[in-house]
Amino acid sequence: MKHVYASIDIGSDAIKLAVCELYQNHLNLLAATSVPSRGVKKGLIVEPELAKKSISLALRSIEDMLGVKIKKIIANVPNHMAEYKLIKGETDIRGDLISASDMIHSYKEGIRSNLMPNEEFVTVVPIDFKINGKTVMKDPKGFPGKKLMGRAMMVTTPKKNVYSVASILESLGVEIVDISTSSIGDINCFRTENLEKNISAIINIGAEITTVSLYNKCIPVSTKIIGAGGLDIDRDLAYMYKIDLKEARNIKENFALAHVRGASNTDFYETVNKDNVKIKINQHAASEIAASRINEILTLAKNELKDLTNKPIQYIIITGGASNMLDFEYSMREVIPNASKGAVKLVGVRNNKYSTVIGNIIYFLNTLKLKGMNYSMLSEDDMDEISSPSNSNDDTMLGKVFGYFFGE
Repeated sequence: MKHVYASIDIGSDAIKLAVCELYQNHLNLLAATSVPSRGVKKGLIVEPELAKKSISLALRSIEDMLGVKIKKIIANVPNHMAEYKLIKGETDIRGDLISASDMIHSYKEGIRSNLMPNEEFVTVVPIDFKINGKTVMKDPKGFPGKKLMGRAMMVTTPKKNVYSVASILESLGVEIVDISTSSIGDINCFRTENLEKNISAIINIGAEITTVSLYNKCIPVSTKIIGAGGLDIDRDLAYMYKIDLKEARNIKENFALAHVRGASNTDFYETVNKDNVKIKINQHAASEIAASRINEILTLAKNELKDLTNKPIQYIIITGGASNMLDFEYSMREVIPNASKGAVKLVGVRNNKYSTVIGNIIYFLNTLKLKGMNYSMLSEDDMDEISSPSNSNDDTMLGKVFGYFFGE
């Protein structure tokens, strides 16, 4: 049977939305869109009505592609001031064999006791489980035991990060079945066996912010936000050549390079500046401007990583829209020699700006697998809803997410 999942990432520059189907353990893209974002600054919703219009446009775009209304979605919430807390707990196994319910309940109380009044629960990333105080496993379902101890990393954010997103989507008639963050989505998009064994980091260069996340064996442990991104390149080009931001962005995406190594002194871009004067922009000169800003952002990210840990980082992956620029790898290797550029491999969205939105679907699927559940946001035949998380008496977002995560 096919299962369908929708995911949204609300960014400062664009609303990214993707719908995928899982069929025979293979993830396929059904539709994806990226529409201009309004009402969002530095990754935070500051003008809800403008943001609502942008999100509505993204939903309509996807619905036109699929011919069906999106009613359920996985929502990405801002990483700003996210907290990562190691939690653990123990539970008595209620049957002869360990069930998914036993696994989740092993650290359920740890979640409630560690959640502060100003925080909102986002998710827990399981680390491992210990059976009868002895055998350690990542997935003990189906094994015999009397007691189960679980360890996990709990992710929380300020309440406003969650409710600003949730209130808009719910006002549009879209039910949130899970929430996540870019630190969770990105690591799941690029997850490999090597990452699962080492300390790693992901640098996501967005439009107005750059998110630097640190992981231990793919478990997120810390995140820092830098107030700089790809839009700064647009502004630099616009200022230097006295052109509007739209034209500057076109130059960045289709003409300038991220490093001067391959830039030409004889290739020119012709346009009209704000004084209505025709100008010719040299590719080498434009690339110098772009490369200078990229180097600055990467240097800031590199310094943040030094502050996050004094341990060696085996793998550093760089993603986000700015990493799609031609020759980005040359600038990357000059500043962070051991880094590699991420590559979203899902056919139809081979663009790093989709790493978070696709990764959040993958994480959702992994969570379902751990719980031993099958779930689809749309039916196979008519793509209408066929199931939903059990309702909770708690009307808060915490209650709704707990209701989904713990099957209450």
